[in-house]
Formats: sequence, C-alpha cells, structure tokens
Amino acid sequence: MAPYVRLRQICLVAPQLAPVISDIADIMGLAVCYRDGNVAKYGLENALLPVDTILLEVVAPFKDGTTAGRFIEKTGGRGGYMAIFCCNDPDERGRNANALGVRTANVIDHAPYHGVQLHPRDCRAAFIEFNHTKGSDDILGPYPPAGPDWQKFIRKDVTQALTAVEMQSPDPAGLAEHWGGIIGVAPSDAELRLPNATFRFVKGRSEIMSALEFRVADVASVLHAARAKGHAVAGNEFLLGGVTFRLNA
Repeated sequence: MAPYVRLRQICLVAPQLAPVISDIADIMGLAVCYRDGNVAKYGLENALLPVDTILLEVVAPFKDGTTAGRFIEKTGGRGGYMAIFCCNDPDERGRNANALGVRTANVIDHAPYHGVQLHPRDCRAAFIEFNHTKGSDDILGPYPPAGPDWQKFIRKDVTQALTAVEMQSPDPAGLAEHWGGIIGVAPSDAELRLPNATFRFVKGRSEIMSALEFRVADVASVLHAARAKGHAVAGNEFLLGGVTFRLNA
C-alpha cells in the first residue's frame, strides 16, 4: 500500500457536552453520527459530527483526574485537543515520532481499527494520533470511532468542508517544522498541506490549536445562527468549544 496521510478527525474538549454539541450542530447545520461508549473508560463522554469526510468530535470529562480535564485546567478551555490522522501504517509513524523524541502515550487496538496516540507534551499544542482501519482505505469506508453508519449523517447544505486548522505558537515556524516531522509533510510558508486540509501556523502567545476554518454555503446566515445562540461574532468568526470557528464561502 502506498504511504498516505489525511486529516481524519479533530477533537475538541469542553467541560460538558451541552450546549457545545447542540450549538455546533444547529449553527453549522451538522448532525451527530455517534456517541462512543468506549471513551467512558477514560472518564469521558463524546459526540461526533461529520463535516463531509472529516469528523468533528467533542469530548467532556464526567469524573475528576482525566487527561481531558487536566487539559481544560491547563489551557483555561482554550485550544483544540487532538488532531487525528488516518494513514497506511500508524505503528511506523509512531516509530518515526519516537525517533524524533516524541513518546507514544497510548495504543488503541479495537480490530479492525488500530491507533497510535502520541504524548501531547512532546507533540506540543495538541495530541496527535495516527490510525488505520483494516480493509478500508476508502475515505467514505468504515471508521469505527464514528459509528457503524456515520456516512448517512453527512450534511452539506450549510457547511461543506473543514478546510484548515490554525495552530498558534510563539515560534510558528518551529512548531510547523516539528509537526511536519511527526506527520511526514514538509512545511511550506509555515503551512502543512495535506490532501484534504491545511495546517497553518501563526504567531501567538502560547502553543494551541486555535482555529478551525470551514467552507460554508452562506457565511452571513451561519454568523446569524451563531449570534442567535449567544456567541459573540467578530468579522467572519466566533468562539465555540475552545476554538475559533472561521467561515469562508
């Protein structure tokens, strides 16, 4: 199989799922495809919404002492939690990361799904996970973390795609180089260009996943929906789930 890497999923973290999930669904015109009982062993509950073929997940801790809870405390709730990539060989990418001094934090083996999560402190800014689902290299094929029929929940009349992820750092070029080494994509102009999304690295006070950029059918109507839910809108963006939602037509 030829080597590949694509953005598969973005995970946000919130103190509680409500109203973050319902607000994302209502404002962005998306539908929840799955709530995964397997995350309960980590003290979390979750919900996933497909944005075309990229999954947007929100997790929330329901008990003390979780990694997600510590992340909220450390960041004050600002910043995305995980960037999750599908690839041909997660173990090989994990070994490459280890050689760069990035430790493996967790290996998930729920056949046909296999995932390698890297240590967030070593990744900087957010968790990175690589995964592969055996027998499915079709982007619309099975993806167990999103449930048995996630494809049926794709809604494109309001939000058409998640196009870019913004990462902030006091040293954006350095973070771009670091993430590029882990992911296996050489940075160009402080960007990592994957087949289905771009990671953009910009100047900021701390290292966080700061914004998600979406292509929508009608920017004004989505901003109106955000205001109606009580979110402060500035230009073409608003804050939700710890990240800035930035809209483009």
